[in-house]
Amino acid sequence: MNNTEKLQAFDRLLRLVDELREKSPWSQEQTMRSLRPLVVEEAFELSEAVLADNRDAIKQELGDLLLHIVFYASIATEQQSFTITEVIQGLCDKLIHRHLPIYGQAEAADVHAAGKNWEQRKLQEKGNRSVLDGVPSSLPSLIKATRIQEKAGRVGSGWQRSEEVWPKVQETMQNFAEAVRQHSDSDDEPGQDGVQEAIGDLLFALAGYARLIAIDPDAALEETNQKFIQKFQVAEQAGPSNKRGSQCSPQA
Repeated sequence: MNNTEKLQAFDRLLRLVDELREKSPWSQEQTMRSLRPLVVEEAFELSEAVLADNRDAIKQELGDLLLHIVFYASIATEQQSFTITEVIQGLCDKLIHRHLPIYGQAEAADVHAAGKNWEQRKLQEKGNRSVLDGVPSSLPSLIKATRIQEKAGRVGSGWQRSEEVWPKVQETMQNFAEAVRQHSDSDDEPGQDGVQEAIGDLLFALAGYARLIAIDPDAALEETNQKFIQKFQVAEQAGPSNKRGSQCSPQA
């Protein structure tokens, strides 16, 4: 597809959204806030399609996300806040600014230097005090742990090699075992005697190790979730007597 065809397709979408906004009762009622849960849902549906490597579904979900982007911009245009043109131009300007070595305005010795430059430019653009300010607080915790460590790693902080993390994984596993032992000897509620903290430390260390051996811990956990679901549903269809946890373990 050449650039003319791409522009024509995008122009068609813009005109369709404007027409729906004018004539569709449902579209007319939508606001940025009402669309928020829908766009979050679409993002998760895209994530599922990517994990399943379903290219047809990926194409469809990308279209759904694009619709929301254009829809948001259409509402903003009505409110005289900004336009889709400003969204695109702002994105282009940001990409150029964050990739100055490519556009001849700076140099980066390697990928690590480039990553550090990227984070420093984001700090300047957004006025954040920390590179971690850019991590959305609403991210699921396991994804957030990975993003926090990625960003810290780009500026030379935190774990840089998997060999550095593995002793920490072992340490947190021992701490978890000790916290469980202490809890079993007490009358405290679960999580009040260090068990919850120990689980959190262990998950954080495992996320760091996974990241440094090029494994997405969230995708790994979701794969295990799906294995458990499949095994449970097979046992479920076979009858109540087969629903024991050992029968449904994803490792079984």
